[in-house]
Amino acid sequence: MTITDDFARSHLPAAAAMPDLIFTLPELQYPPRLNCVTRLLDHWVRAGEGGRPCLIGAGVEWSYAETQAKVNRIANVLVQHYGITPGQRVLLRAPNGPMLAACLLAVIKAGAIAVPTMPMLRARELTYPMEKARISLALCDVHLRDELEGTRMLSPALGPVGYFGDAAADGLEALMDAASDQFDAVDTAAGDVCLIGFTSGTTGVPKGSMHFHRDLLAVCDAYGAQVLRPVAADRFIGSPPLAFTFGLGGLLLFPLHVGASAVLLERAGPDDLLQAIPQYGATVCISAPTAYRVMLGKLAGRDFSRLRKCVSAGETLPKATFDAWLGATGIRMLDGIGSTEMFHIFIAAREEDTRAGATGKPVPGYEAKVVDAELNEVPDGTPGRLAVRGPTGCKYLDDPRQASYVQGGWNLTGDTYIRDADGYFWFQARSDDMIVSAGYNIAGPEVEAALMLHPAVAECAVIGWPDPARGMLVKAFIVLTPGHTGDAALTTDLQDFVKATIAPYKYPRAIDYVAALPKTATGKLQRFRLREG
Repeated sequence: MTITDDFARSHLPAAAAMPDLIFTLPELQYPPRLNCVTRLLDHWVRAGEGGRPCLIGAGVEWSYAETQAKVNRIANVLVQHYGITPGQRVLLRAPNGPMLAACLLAVIKAGAIAVPTMPMLRARELTYPMEKARISLALCDVHLRDELEGTRMLSPALGPVGYFGDAAADGLEALMDAASDQFDAVDTAAGDVCLIGFTSGTTGVPKGSMHFHRDLLAVCDAYGAQVLRPVAADRFIGSPPLAFTFGLGGLLLFPLHVGASAVLLERAGPDDLLQAIPQYGATVCISAPTAYRVMLGKLAGRDFSRLRKCVSAGETLPKATFDAWLGATGIRMLDGIGSTEMFHIFIAAREEDTRAGATGKPVPGYEAKVVDAELNEVPDGTPGRLAVRGPTGCKYLDDPRQASYVQGGWNLTGDTYIRDADGYFWFQARSDDMIVSAGYNIAGPEVEAALMLHPAVAECAVIGWPDPARGMLVKAFIVLTPGHTGDAALTTDLQDFVKATIAPYKYPRAIDYVAALPKTATGKLQRFRLREG
């Protein structure tokens, strides 16, 4: 079927600005025509596995066949009731749960483009992706109705909204009840856009990253199959929202790709995970280092016996957290770096290949190198810019920042790395987080890792602060653990502690104690807000 709404295709970067895409693994050789939902969902029903558990939530457990039927009903509602056309963008707004997952799959199966958004965004924040992606249709949890309706004054193009989670006569569930449970996936091209993921805004205005049908399968066949290696008996659980590509891959695509099940929690903070992991018998956990660190102090008496794999991404994994989790659970945490632009993790290591403190090696199917400002590869052991390419790559929606992210066909992630002689990549800092103080190059995350070893520090962020004498000085913002007071004596103690842990010149010369650190909806630290004072 021809894409009748060519907005996304016409707003892809120009050919010269596109990243080089490489498909080095046999598994990455996709046919020209492909609707990814056919592989993720319909495949299992056709294979006689429709009775296997697929999507699990509070009081809900849908088999693959039940999930397929619900996805098909939603797709029919989209086409027959809302008049959706292939290529049209559909905004999705809900906390994690089976219904959100079914809506996302239905939008893609119907040949449209899913634009999932963080459930905590306010009306003004929602307006930007709606205007940028020219969205006129939305599917939304009724409990989040007020903020979405509040966008109509700012985004008048928004038309009908399918609200779910209530008993209204015109609600999505009522429309589904009247729709057929049969729907053939729209015949899309492997290179048609099916998803627009907006970045979390760690550096300012979010960017819309467009992803093809084959991209959603490529991350499963690369990181999923080659590094994570899940099996059909696995139950995935975790904290990142499905609107965050880390969460979409880890909590929906990876399990469905192997016929496993996904436990989707509306609330998935550390305390929620501590309870839900044994409750649901989860075997694979997807979260961020901060959550694992919080859980560490509360593991006593918890039955984590079925848990066998833990993935950490979203921010750098401190060696102290890796070691502590290994000691407490016996599980070697899988660190990794990914990005919304690349869709998911592209550098990582299998459990047997992990080195505490190192991110890992390029995921099979990807290539990575460390380069200087002219894209020349630097010697091992030398800090430089991380450059990556593989089966996925940055495709911004009509954004001049494409020229910064993609250069010479390589994706420049904005991270400073060192590669060692064995090919392992070691994170140093975000490229704009390197602190040059009195001629020394200091990586903020290294200072953060040292501070996090102190029992008084619950969370911290380190930035460079303008200083007339040193150019920049190292400044730390610290959230204290209960029972500690941020006074001059503690400041001196923390400074001395850092001097004894890493090179003394790297210690924070200024420390501010704060109640909380500024973060995005996905939990990523917003250092630029700290720099703004």
